[in-house]
Amino acid sequence: MTEAYGQRLGEALRVGNAPSIVTRALRAAEIAVTEIRCDNPQPKMFGPLQREDAFLVTLHLRDSPKREYWEDGRRASVRALRAGESCLHDLKRDPTALPKAFHSLFFYLPRAALDAIADNADAPRIRDLSYEPGAGVNDVTISGLGSLLLPALRHPDQANPLFVDHVLLAVGAHIAQTYGGMRPASRLARGGLAPWQERRAREILRANIKRGVALKEVARECGITVGHFSRAFRRTLGVAPHKWLIEQRVALSKEKLCGEDLSLSDVAAECGFSDQSHLTRVFRQTVGVSPGAWRRALKR
Repeated sequence: MTEAYGQRLGEALRVGNAPSIVTRALRAAEIAVTEIRCDNPQPKMFGPLQREDAFLVTLHLRDSPKREYWEDGRRASVRALRAGESCLHDLKRDPTALPKAFHSLFFYLPRAALDAIADNADAPRIRDLSYEPGAGVNDVTISGLGSLLLPALRHPDQANPLFVDHVLLAVGAHIAQTYGGMRPASRLARGGLAPWQERRAREILRANIKRGVALKEVARECGITVGHFSRAFRRTLGVAPHKWLIEQRVALSKEKLCGEDLSLSDVAAECGFSDQSHLTRVFRQTVGVSPGAWRRALKR
């Protein structure tokens, strides 16, 4: 378990209270933010945290006097940090610091989250982040997004989970683009689905191929309205969502007819058709012959 957010981070930095928020919107990884305030630090060095393939991005909420900082045992330049500035830390490089009083937000970005962000943007995965160890950066995007999360950290019971997810994902995407050089591989077709939306829509529709799924549920997963989703889906894939799902059911029925000794009524049930006659009607409209005739032709 990581030490890089929440109460475990608070314990590593020797402070009591460490409110945090975690988003699992990426499914494959977590992004988290922790607020930590330390007014009377103990005279012992902070860190190192356990090594892992992840980054901490620190947003300083108040001025910090000159402090000493090390990565991989090498001392970085000593400099003061101002409120609103951010620092990047690679947890593979054993970041450590001589404590000073501070009040900061710590954004936790594991490699898996950065990979998922790149995949969703249809962009090559990034390698490392570009930064100067110990240096503060006046990044107004991180500062602005961090300020949006402060009320949620202080009143988590009143926080809107969807809003928090969007802000933390925005932080991750900004870090990947600004410090990792992430760039989409190609421009989107005007009015179409983003690559991550297309992948998510396909996943949901295929997962519900037997029972179907309401378009409003798919649109919600893609973060857009039903009308917008329907238009964008057609522009991206060339057919309406319902038509695409029917095509997938026909394709699946062909697999069942080829590889398994199932009756036509069983094939219909396995592929999301209401009954055998429904399968036969749709199959003939799409393929040109009935499923029975198509199966017999395979055996010749």
